[in-house]
Amino acid sequence: MLASIPTYGARPEFSHTRIPCHGVSSCGGLRRQLGVALGRQRMNRRQHRRWAVCVLADASKVNVLVVGGGGREHALAWRLSQSPQCGHLYAAPGNPGTAQEAGVTNVATLNADNHDEVASFCRDKGVELVVIGPEAPLVAGLADSLNAAGIDVFGPSAAAARLEGSKKFLKELCKKYDIPTAASESFTDPQAAKEFIRRQGAPIVVKADGLAAGKGVVVAATVEEAEAAVDAMLVDAVFGDAGAEIVVEEFLDGEEASFFALIDGETCVALASAQDHKAVGEGDTGPNTGGMGAYSPAPVVGAEVEEQVMDTIVRRTARAMVAEGAPFRGVLFAGLMIKDGKALLLEHNVRFGDPECQGLMSRLDSDLLPALLAACRGGLQDVTLSWSDQAALTVVMATKGYPGSFQKGSHISGLDAVTTAKVFHAGTAERDGQLVATGGRVLGITALGPSIAAAQQAAYQGVDAVDWVEASADETSGGGR
Repeated sequence: MLASIPTYGARPEFSHTRIPCHGVSSCGGLRRQLGVALGRQRMNRRQHRRWAVCVLADASKVNVLVVGGGGREHALAWRLSQSPQCGHLYAAPGNPGTAQEAGVTNVATLNADNHDEVASFCRDKGVELVVIGPEAPLVAGLADSLNAAGIDVFGPSAAAARLEGSKKFLKELCKKYDIPTAASESFTDPQAAKEFIRRQGAPIVVKADGLAAGKGVVVAATVEEAEAAVDAMLVDAVFGDAGAEIVVEEFLDGEEASFFALIDGETCVALASAQDHKAVGEGDTGPNTGGMGAYSPAPVVGAEVEEQVMDTIVRRTARAMVAEGAPFRGVLFAGLMIKDGKALLLEHNVRFGDPECQGLMSRLDSDLLPALLAACRGGLQDVTLSWSDQAALTVVMATKGYPGSFQKGSHISGLDAVTTAKVFHAGTAERDGQLVATGGRVLGITALGPSIAAAQQAAYQGVDAVDWVEASADETSGGGR
């Protein structure tokens, strides 16, 4: 683990200053309950007081469930488990990396698609906060089901998750509430879409309306390429229902960046900026992926751009969702195109990015858990977060052949030799005591440094320490060496 990545130190056994009487009507009632729990042993008043403080202090801790098993969820579990307020943290399904973090238990068998099962697990384990990592469970309404069961959830309702789940919904919201974005039209008829494309010309962008695992956007350099994308989505149904409707929008040029903010319905708290790299090879070469590396902060997002993004994009979106009857609570991840110091919205995501989250969690100096609880409960007006002045950079190590066909099950070793970075697991498993690769994007090597270049150097030193024959230097990227 990189020594300069902040931790909160040893967590105290209990705090004497925050001891709410959860579910107990009086201290005498608590003493009676404690007496029963201790086999009806007689206790003097001093013993009662000592046991009461311990139990009440434990009750003030918050048990947490993180839903997901990728690098983003490893980073969230790692940071949340360091909070003095964190009781025990469960990761479902988690991965070998989360299993190694102190105070974290993987729950590989918990089915996040079964909302009743998740709610029952939370009741059984005393989980008070569920942090949902991926977008699919949010769009499917997991937050709604858990909220109905009285469980706090960091993540928006299904209605609010339409910001990511439906490109058409987002574009119509932007038009209605004057959120700066590219001009666009939506189509279900392929011929009408093609006629629109011919009138607009190329380059032009074609997007599947629904979730398509990050593959539903085509930036077409020619009209012919755009028409082929229309046919693939509307005629051949390559994305199934997600592509039953499409959005065709103008091409924007400039520099892309990501910006993250917490929202509790009305109050918005800026987090940080980042830039990710999609191309699989060094120097932004090769086919695009789900994200091969990222760094934070993004130099293109200065103070003036950040304020413009907060005012014209983040806060307007929050107000718009309140007006639409679907208040947004969670993290808003705005994909931006920036040119001449002005940002336009490319897309909204309703969760942390992957691999951007790994860098953000490494730079965060504040306790994450109270901030997420405040986002759930409407208390962000009292939250101030502090960030390291250092840059963070993540290099994603991928299996050879990704994003095309690749071999699963290759052995990985040497992670203990990584001393200049933190290793976040994304596509790994343990088999017969051996760590193996099970996905395309497998490890996220994340380092801090006084500059992006210094963080990059430290991250690649970590990459070089990993012994994995199925990964090679041209299958990793963090902006190139």
